[in-house]
Amino acid sequence: MRWLPPEAISRLGRLEFSPHGTVDGFIAGKHRSARKGASVEFAEHREYTPGDDLRKLDWKLIARRQRYYVREFIDETNLRSTILLDTSGSMGYRGSAAADGFSKLEYAQHLAAAISYVLVRQQDAVGFVAYDTKANVVMAPKAQPAQLRRILMEIDKLQPGGETDAAAVMHEVAERVPRRSVVFVLSDLFGDADAIVNALHHFRYRHDEVVVIQTVADEEIEFPFAEMLRFEDPETSQFMNADSYAIRNAYLERFNDFLAKIRRGCGEMRITHELVNTKTPYDEALSDILVRYKEVGGRG
Repeated sequence: MRWLPPEAISRLGRLEFSPHGTVDGFIAGKHRSARKGASVEFAEHREYTPGDDLRKLDWKLIARRQRYYVREFIDETNLRSTILLDTSGSMGYRGSAAADGFSKLEYAQHLAAAISYVLVRQQDAVGFVAYDTKANVVMAPKAQPAQLRRILMEIDKLQPGGETDAAAVMHEVAERVPRRSVVFVLSDLFGDADAIVNALHHFRYRHDEVVVIQTVADEEIEFPFAEMLRFEDPETSQFMNADSYAIRNAYLERFNDFLAKIRRGCGEMRITHELVNTKTPYDEALSDILVRYKEVGGRG
């Protein structure tokens, strides 16, 4: 399969993803659930009510307090996640330094395939949304091996579109995904930074865990141009002739201000934000992201 070549599968087989917080799911698995169930990890005591399982009575506490208490435990469950993939026109940009010559969209498609593979291999439920001005592909999370094949088939059909309305799509998806899910956002996030941060807050309001992987080309970060060039807006097809050397400082100032807003907003909401340069091989980038994510979770 184009999006999961054998050499990538070999490297991805060592990776795993565990959410920092509690999740909801249906299948017994390795992740901590927001619901209390019957696993081995104790959660809390509560007073007995008629109909409770008598096997959960804590006789030692009853003897001390002369009242009936039952023990509740943290349930272990599978993770439910949704991958949001931006297919707008700006994602079609193909930087000269990009690994394997990938456009930003192709790079993000490989990341989406790799994340899906890691989660399905863990028996976790994965959903998929592809969008530009609206959600064009919507797949509900499922914990089935066939779900990976279905996602890869949808990924294979994608082409860069026109303009984007990431914030509106995120608000829509936030209302669709199950609460306490994990949401992966794969996008260059080009647009209104304040609107995007507000949309990301919608996920956090619903107690979702969010991982933003902002995918950009090296030229967009460094702006190495130093001659008269014709620039094209891939989302509107408008052109502009400009002396790239003369506008470099203004461009970098605006880009870095935009990036700082995104980073600051994510930081305030405890959202994971990763800026990924397409010159880094995608499997290497994902490995680094998951390792850092696990280390932060371990400290938290």
